[in-house]
This record gives sequence, C-alpha cells and structure tokens, in this order.
Amino acid sequence: MTIEEMKKLKEEYGYTNNIISQLSGVPLGTVQKIFSGETAHPRYSTLQELEHMFNDEYRSRVDGMLLEESHAVYGERVQGEYTVEDYLALPEERRVELIDGCIYDMGAPTAAHQMIVGDIYRQISNYIIEKDGKCLPFISPTDVQLDCDNKTMLQPDVFIVCDPKKLTQARVWGAPEFVVEVISKSTKSRDYGKKLAKYMDAGVKEYWIIDRFKKSILVYDLQGDVCPTIYPIDADIPVKMYDGELVINLSRVIDILDNMEVHA
Repeated sequence: MTIEEMKKLKEEYGYTNNIISQLSGVPLGTVQKIFSGETAHPRYSTLQELEHMFNDEYRSRVDGMLLEESHAVYGERVQGEYTVEDYLALPEERRVELIDGCIYDMGAPTAAHQMIVGDIYRQISNYIIEKDGKCLPFISPTDVQLDCDNKTMLQPDVFIVCDPKKLTQARVWGAPEFVVEVISKSTKSRDYGKKLAKYMDAGVKEYWIIDRFKKSILVYDLQGDVCPTIYPIDADIPVKMYDGELVINLSRVIDILDNMEVHA
C-alpha cells in the first residue's frame, strides 16, 4: 500500500494521527511527518507497520478509540446525552452529526464523494429551475434538525425541502421530502441503519443510498414499499416525488472516477 493510498483511507475512515500512532507503535511525530508530506520516503518497515492500521481487523479497535477521543473533545457527557446546544458549541472545523443524543465524527469528504454529491445536486437544481419549481435543493453541509427536538442534527449529502415553513436562516427545521446519502466507508453503517430508521420515522418520503463501492443505488419509498429498489450506479433513476419526470444519471461522473482510480 502506498502512502497516498493510506492518506485517502485515513481521511475516509476519520483516523487521527494519535490513534494511528497508538495502534501501530510508530511515534506520533513520525506519523505526523509522513501524513503531512514532510517525510516523503519513510522506511519500508515503518510503512508496513502503518499499513496494518487499515486492515479490517483494526476497525472495531479504532472505532472504540474514536469514541473515547470524542468524549475527551466533547466534554463529560456520555453518548446518548448530547444535545443540539453541545453540537452548536463544537469548533466549526469539526464535522459531526448528532443522532439521538450521540455525536458521530464524519471527517472531511473525499473528492470522489463530493463529485457524486455535486452532480446529483446539479441535476436536481437544473430540473427545479427549468420547471420553475417551488421546492429547494440543498447540499451538505447544511444542518437539518430532523425531529424538531434537541437530540438530533444531521447533514444529509443532498436533500429537497418543499415546505417553506421548515426553512430558517440557520438550518432546516423538520424532515425534507427527499434525501440522498453517498456512502463512505466510515459512515456506511449509519447510512444503511440509523439514518434509514431516522428518516423513515421523521417523515422523509424518499431516501436514496448511493454506494460507489458496491456500484449500486438503493431507492427507498418510505411511504410505500418496505424493500428498496436496487439500481446499478450508472442507471437512469426516476425521482418518485416528481413522478419520474426528473431522472438522475451518474454515468458521466462514475466514468471519470473510474479512470481517476486506475491512475491513482
């Protein structure tokens, strides 16, 4: 595994230099120099020690350490007791979500993630403008106080709001009509599990999960079928709330990403 590959995984998984140092045994200063680019050619033995960090067997250990770090950063509360006030008090550079009183670090999105998110937003926005629609599309990071309580604040990747009463200058208050989440390896369990349940309970009508690793898109009609419709990632996919007149296709951006990954 190359340094560049490890940098991408570090960002995608949300690993910190401190955790990598603790679990790999590589001194913190060395880790910082390698991932900052200051040390361009580390020893082969050091690279081997770091590479182990990104194997699946380390994931549960890292998740536990990330949770401990969040406790240290976010104060004395335990998971399940955090509030919107705690969320808003965090440093702006820390990208997190609050779900039922639990704070989850999200980390910075990758370029690939943002390319997919941006293309979806562009297609939706263009359609709404062309049709002189009244609904508004949004792109992350935009706060959504999903349950209108003080225990949950999400930042969906792309979403549509049609009720102007839900819009404030600070955030969206209540459930969007339509939500898209683009999977990253560090958030996939929440997108497939916790968020699906939260969106369903809050009244979101349509929920898409885009998984470029599995090359698939799951479309949930949260007011109808229990099981999702599964599409290939490059398929023409109709948006139900617009009766299928709006069709999203990601083939162009996926082709670009596939070619980028070949040369990574």
